[in-house]
This record gives sequence, C-alpha cells and structure tokens, in this order.
Amino acid sequence: MSTWIWAAVLVAAVFAAEWGSDHLAEPLRRLRKQWGLSAAAGGSLIGIATASPEVGVNITSAVRGVSDIGLGAMLGSTAIGIPALVSVGYLATRKRDIPDDPGHQRHLREHLLRVDPSAVTVQALPYLGILALAAVLILPSPWQGLQPIDGWILLAAYIAYAGQAFFRGRGEAEQVEWSRKKIWLAVAGVGVLALGAYFTVISTQNLVKAFGISPIIGGLFITAPLAALPEIFASWKLSRSGQITPALTNIIGDHAVTMTVGFLPLALVGTPIDNFRLVWVSFVFVALMPLLYAAFIRWGGPEPGFRRWQVLTLLGAYFVYVGVVVVWVLELV
Repeated sequence: MSTWIWAAVLVAAVFAAEWGSDHLAEPLRRLRKQWGLSAAAGGSLIGIATASPEVGVNITSAVRGVSDIGLGAMLGSTAIGIPALVSVGYLATRKRDIPDDPGHQRHLREHLLRVDPSAVTVQALPYLGILALAAVLILPSPWQGLQPIDGWILLAAYIAYAGQAFFRGRGEAEQVEWSRKKIWLAVAGVGVLALGAYFTVISTQNLVKAFGISPIIGGLFITAPLAALPEIFASWKLSRSGQITPALTNIIGDHAVTMTVGFLPLALVGTPIDNFRLVWVSFVFVALMPLLYAAFIRWGGPEPGFRRWQVLTLLGAYFVYVGVVVVWVLELV
C-alpha cells in the first residue's frame, strides 16, 4: 500500500478511536453529575475515556512488539496537548457572547480566558507529582526503561491521584437519567476504540518504514499530533458553549491516565530506552507544560486563567521542544 493510503488509514483510525472514547465518556459525564463532582475533579474521571485511545495504542504496540510507537505517542501527546487545547479554548471564546458568563465582555477586553482556579490544586499539581514519579522510575541508569513493577507503581499512583480529586471535588449530587441507548453506544464505543487503536499502530508502523525513521519519532511527530485533533475539536465545541473549565481541565485528567495507566502495557512487556536523550528531553517539556499551566492560572494575574501572552508562551514552548529535538537530539539541521 502507498504512503498516502496508510496516512488516510491513520487519520481514519484516530478519529474512530476518538469516536469510541467520546461515547465511552458520556456515561462518565453522567456519573460526574450523579456523584456531585466539580468540573475540575470530573476531569480525572472523564480522563479515563479521553485517554483510552492512547492506552489502546500502547496495548496494541506492546502486543505487536513495537513499544517505541506507544512510548513516542504518549510523550508526544502529553507535550502538545496543553498548548493546543489552551490555544483552541482561547480562540473559541473570542466572540461577543458566551452563555452563562456575564463577565465575558470584560474578559474579551482584557484578553483573558478564565479558568476555575481549583484546576491547579485538584489537577495540575498532582499531575506534576505523577510525572516526577514516572521520571524517577524510568530515567535513572541503574533501572532505566520500563519494567513490570514500574507499571504497577504508576497504576497505584493514578488510583491515588483520582481518589484525591474525587475527595476534594465533591459537591451536591444531581439527579441523572440513564438511557439504554447511551449505554449500548458506550459498549459499541469500546469496540470501535479498540479497532481504531489497532489500525493506528499498523498505519504508523508502515509510515515510519516508508519514511525511514525510528518508531519513537513516528509516535512523537506523526501519531501524537493526529491523535490530538479530535480532542482539539471537542475543546473548541465545549469552549464555544461556555464550558471553559471542563474544556481545559479534562486534558490534565487525560494526561494523568496516559502517564500512569498508559505505561502499564509497555511496562508489562518490558520497554528499554534506546534514545535516552530524546526521552529525557521529552520528559522535561512534558513537565514544563503543566508547570506553566499551573503558574499562569495561579499567579498570572488578578483573575485565574490565561492571558494572550501566556497562550502564546505555551505554544512557543512546544515549538522550542520541536526545535530542540530536530536540531540537538536528532541533529537534522
């Protein structure tokens, strides 16, 4: 098959996996309301669904013996996710009216994208703790790489992360109606998600072979940016409807699942690190994104959220990451 056909298969597979995760997320959104979780805390729950494509890709990568594709896709998606979604959320809200936001006209004048400040303590800071743990387990030379014990430790870390978010974000429960159709769509979503993840890996394998690049680079710069597209569209839609905090906090919950549960399949089969410089540089920028995210919300101004210059800073940090990888890590320039 030609390169263009495999590229088309990859795009279709990514959107199929995202369709599946969207329908899996619907029951979780209802559970969030039924359990009385805040929008920030609910991101930890909904992140289970939104990160499921990445987890599916890692399972398929581990089974097919191409763990580097899964590792690259994980690191790439967590590096690009926050800058992309914050930028899209900012652009989506630069219109005259936003529902349920009486202060929006002032926010437009001040170039502000307002976010619930609890996103910092409930989501971003615990996620930074997860990243620190993952770095300690994976990067030091005596035990470098992923072993089964690393996967189980990271799984326990996710349970602790979700537990604290649920405990600290509890509020008043709402009455929720459950539809049999929605439940069956969620079940179908799991099947479509698995199929999409399988063909995501297959098409990435063929593309890296055609381009003559390593699997981890294919995961970083082919699979990860494409996998971010459906989330970007969803963030645009949520932000336009006025649900800004869910649009910008679900990504942290997504990344928390990706960097814990997502590591488990790769750890169970054992994944060595062949390009150590690439992995540690990626870890630095993966950690920089939530650090900037938390700092901008908490200390960026009199109101919590993102100003225009902060949005541009997040985007700039991602392009610096790409530049460092191209120029210094891969030495392509």
